[in-house]
Amino acid sequence: MELDTSTLQNLDITSHEEDPGPVAVSEGGHEGIDDHDDDEGLEEPQVTLYVAEEPKEPSDWHLLLPQHFPDKAGGAPAWLDPVNLPSGELSRCGFCGAPLRFVLQLQAPIKWKETACHRTFFVFMCPSMSCLMQDQHEQGKDRAGILRSVKVFRCQLAKNNPFYPVEEPRPEDCVDPEGCVGRVLGCCDWCGTWKGEEICSHCCEARYCSKKHQELHWHASHKNDCCQIPGSFNDSNLPGARKVFAGSSWPEYLIFDEVETPYCGENSSEQLVEEGDEPDDITQLLMDQFEADDDKTCWASFIDRVEGTHQVLRYCGEENAEPLWAESTGSLTSADIPSCIYCNAPLAYEFQVMPQLLHYFNVESDQDPLDWTTIIVYTCRDSCDKSISYKEEFVWVQLSTDTISTYRAISTPAGL
Repeated sequence: MELDTSTLQNLDITSHEEDPGPVAVSEGGHEGIDDHDDDEGLEEPQVTLYVAEEPKEPSDWHLLLPQHFPDKAGGAPAWLDPVNLPSGELSRCGFCGAPLRFVLQLQAPIKWKETACHRTFFVFMCPSMSCLMQDQHEQGKDRAGILRSVKVFRCQLAKNNPFYPVEEPRPEDCVDPEGCVGRVLGCCDWCGTWKGEEICSHCCEARYCSKKHQELHWHASHKNDCCQIPGSFNDSNLPGARKVFAGSSWPEYLIFDEVETPYCGENSSEQLVEEGDEPDDITQLLMDQFEADDDKTCWASFIDRVEGTHQVLRYCGEENAEPLWAESTGSLTSADIPSCIYCNAPLAYEFQVMPQLLHYFNVESDQDPLDWTTIIVYTCRDSCDKSISYKEEFVWVQLSTDTISTYRAISTPAGL
């Protein structure tokens, strides 16, 4: 069975300025997983949608600073803990070895946990579709030592912490927003994302997360800039310093939250006939065939929920929350979900990244463009906070069967 994934690329995705509905900035993030909710009602959990908007005003760029705990997509991450960043194999694609690219970050503090006053998720992935195809074979294996091209990290801090004031500063009190948006001292001078553990042997100051990024920066501008400086490296003399270069990151957006309109849950097969009419034999046969195909009914429900919206992310921290699957094939049951690798607590669905984000990232112009239907993230229900600062959560990427078969067809050499 083939599902037309081009539908996702043709959804109503326009500038959010054209959307007449109100959208509010999430100043404190959303409350995380709530195990302390005594409401046992059967109502569908409330889902919060996120939409993307390009920063335009100076105040928008201020909101991207780490001290404002931003929700954002693309560009470089605004690391919550600016010191103890993920490094080594955690920062690289498990298949091609290249540094992972930043996708988005989301604030989801937990009101009942003192050490999770600030709680942020960071999503990364390799921009290569061939790596994502290999990832499909690995994501269902035991988490110990598996290779991944998509990774999600959780970091959390108490209200009183070594890095940020108790009260969030006003944007007008911040300085030099263009020079430090999303940046941490010691990060790679090419991508602005990972620790710069490689140092330029000429100036001994420019830092890189990998040899690959060092070579890219050298050929792009650093070869000339570095040679012009006698002695030590000086940011003020280098026009390209402390800058995230085009091609090393996706376009940068603020993401804003809005509440999802309640879903009526109408069976999509009923749309084949007008209200009040009885279906003829052929129509009834088509309806029966449609309802008997789990992938088709699941896909129809998925499209009903996302079509006509701008959503790039869906969030629900309620205990009974479930992801919105694009297909029945490739979906997970509760028995498939592993435990936390740090504390062995159960994992729970918390949020998912939607395919509309691919449109905003302009991936269709990439050499090996990504194509997925959703990225679903399961997180530690206890939100454990011991050991390392950035903890890797469980992520499941769902591709459509059509995408999988198409990609295999074009990547298989003729005659095989």
